Amino acid sequence: MTTAQEPRSGWNTPDRHGRLTLGRGSLIALALLVVAMLAGTTYRSDSAPRAEETGKFDPAGYGAQTYEPKVVPAIRQKAVDIVTLHKAIAAGADAAGEQYGNREGTGPYSYAVTLTGTAGAAESGLLPVTVPGVGKTRVSVQIGPAINGTALRDAVGFIKFGQFTNQVDYADAGTALNDQVKSKVLASLDVASLKDKKITVVGAMTPLTADVLTITPISIEAVS
Repeated sequence: MTTAQEPRSGWNTPDRHGRLTLGRGSLIALALLVVAMLAGTTYRSDSAPRAEETGKFDPAGYGAQTYEPKVVPAIRQKAVDIVTLHKAIAAGADAAGEQYGNREGTGPYSYAVTLTGTAGAAESGLLPVTVPGVGKTRVSVQIGPAINGTALRDAVGFIKFGQFTNQVDYADAGTALNDQVKSKVLASLDVASLKDKKITVVGAMTPLTADVLTITPISIEAVS
């Protein structure tokens, strides 16, 4: 004949109405769980920034802090005469890039350049410039409203992908520098008045061939 075993202390047992009740051991475990949950809870005020907002990249702030203090001096210091650079690229793009340019990985080289030539009539966001010494090569300066590419970001040599959280922030950094060009260089530029005048331009370019050279300017000045 078998007899019913007494329930162990701490187990969940039915009461006289058949309902389960917590034993002493279960109550202790539950209390410890509640204490652990409270210890791991962080309370945040409504004014505190959310986790996803902290460290968020600010393109406008980056552009303002980087363009004039760092990018402009670097471009001026590294600028190579476009005639010299054109001849070097035509002779060997890789050798020219290693000598005068900067790039990330295996992408195209970007260059800081300076040129002097005669401005033509602006069209489709570009100001053509006739530069003696480059033959039939088409030389143009970006004048907006859209500024394309990341030549300024890539030509200086000190802005690297690893400094940013992701590819989007890296691309936004290039756009932010272009926005600075629009506000600091192009907003007050009377493009129409430059036609047929001799101008000097300092800027950056990322040419894919030696036949088309498009410059993003940090300065455009009439010489005569």
